[in-house]
Amino acid sequence: MVMRLQQRRPALRGIARRGWALALAGALLACTAAGCQSGDAPATGVQEPPAPAAAPQGGGAPSTPAAVQQPAYRFPLTGQVSAKPVHDRPVAVMVENAPQARPQSGLDQADLVYEILAEGEVTRFVAVYQAQAPKVIGPVRSIRPYFVELGEALDAVIVHAGWSQDAMDLMAEHKLNHLDEVYGDGAYYWRSSERKMPHNLYTSLEKIREGAVNKKFREQWRAPEAAFTFAGTAAAASVPAGASAPPQAGAGTAAKAGTAANKVTMNYLLGYNVSYVYDAVTGLYQRFMEGEPHLDKETGKQLTAANILVCESKHQVLDNAGRRAVDVRGQGKGYLIQAGRMQEVTWELKNGVIRGYINGQEAEMLPGQTWIQVIPEGYGVQTE
Repeated sequence: MVMRLQQRRPALRGIARRGWALALAGALLACTAAGCQSGDAPATGVQEPPAPAAAPQGGGAPSTPAAVQQPAYRFPLTGQVSAKPVHDRPVAVMVENAPQARPQSGLDQADLVYEILAEGEVTRFVAVYQAQAPKVIGPVRSIRPYFVELGEALDAVIVHAGWSQDAMDLMAEHKLNHLDEVYGDGAYYWRSSERKMPHNLYTSLEKIREGAVNKKFREQWRAPEAAFTFAGTAAAASVPAGASAPPQAGAGTAAKAGTAANKVTMNYLLGYNVSYVYDAVTGLYQRFMEGEPHLDKETGKQLTAANILVCESKHQVLDNAGRRAVDVRGQGKGYLIQAGRMQEVTWELKNGVIRGYINGQEAEMLPGQTWIQVIPEGYGVQTE
């Protein structure tokens, strides 16, 4: 009997070893299916956790789901769904707003648009792209120091045609990646025969990315903290890029409180004003300039916004040409407008973008496009 037990022990050890090998192989297969990685760069897209297992009818412990839900990623500046982590650097394009440049192309596909006074009484846009890749963007014009500050804060590739000396000095001093059509980067732009110079210069996201590769710009984004804080993030994860969440997909800070704001108007100078009218069906604000619908040239559709952040800022005229110093860092008085309501906030350029704060807490944004209107101090906002 003792002999039989001794003879069986090697066989038992062999079975145990085979059992451990099978368990290890199963664990490796499970890790592969779940997307285990080692040494990858951190994802800058916001990741949603898997949905919890549903409890069976009649109570008791939740049942094990049949399949593990894959995590959803969101674009940091829009809160909209991304099929993969977001690593690409944003692009910041200087877009003209003189009457000869209207209607513009590609503003409807920007994640974020800043509107700020340039020379004289004309505003200029900084259109930021990361979630979408428009085929036509423009007209592109020159850059000023406060536009450089916004592009640098976001770690964006800056796209422009010309500059003021102060702006170029700042870009050179900080060694910023930029594409300048006027001085050496004309291959990444084209001129349209439909308009006269200088109001006919255009580019595309494809050409901008091509230029960035050819000039060996860094590709990895270094400012993932630039993500806005979004309301209704679970609902936002189902909203594709280029769309906006419906009103029920989450209530932002202004939508939860604030005062009624079905129409809002903000004045710049010499009678130039911008207004937005709320559409309760879409949950978006339709944009107007000087009382006329602001349209996209390529689609003919009116521009809209899910969020509008108005920032009262210090402005100073520097010379006879009307060049300005504009404070884009803050802090200052502001207004956040969402879902038919307006809430007073304190604005500040922090972690890559201008944000609104209430009692020190960042205001929540709704998924979709955001417009940031930087206006002179004391000009305020009129609501209806």
